[in-house]
Amino acid sequence: MTQILEPGNVVAFGTATTKEDAIREAGALLVDAGAVTSAYIDSMFEREASVSTYMGNFLAIPHGTNEAKESIIRSSLSLVRYPDPIDWDGKPVRFAVGIAGLNNEHLEILSKIAVVFADTDEVQKLIDATTAEDIFTLLEEVNAE
Repeated sequence: MTQILEPGNVVAFGTATTKEDAIREAGALLVDAGAVTSAYIDSMFEREASVSTYMGNFLAIPHGTNEAKESIIRSSLSLVRYPDPIDWDGKPVRFAVGIAGLNNEHLEILSKIAVVFADTDEVQKLIDATTAEDIFTLLEEVNAE
C-alpha cells in the first residue's frame, strides 16, 4: 500500500454542523486528493442511508457502497475533526474519517483506524491536538505496511 493518509487530508477544525455536511466535508477531501470521483460522495450518502457509519468513541467512518468501486481511483483516507460534537443519529461525533479502498484495502485501513479509536487515551490525544500536523503525526501508523 502507498501512503493512505496524507497530511493534506487532515483537517483540525471542520466546519460542518450536521451529519450530512460532515459526510460532504470528508468526501470532498478524498475528491480533492484525486482519490475518488465526485460520484463517490453520493455513494457515501447511500451507505449512510442503509447503515450508520458511527463507530463509537466520537468516530464515524463514512464510506461508499460496494457499487461505488468504479468511483475509486486509489485508496485514501481523510480525517476531519470537529471542535463541537456533531449529532450522528443521536451519537456524538468529533471525527469523520472518509475512506476509499481499492480492491479490499479498505478493510485493512478500517482495522488500523479501529485500533487507534478503541483506545480512549489515543482518542483524547487526537481531541487535544492543536494542529492538523499533530493529528497526522498521531495517526501516521495507519500508513505503516
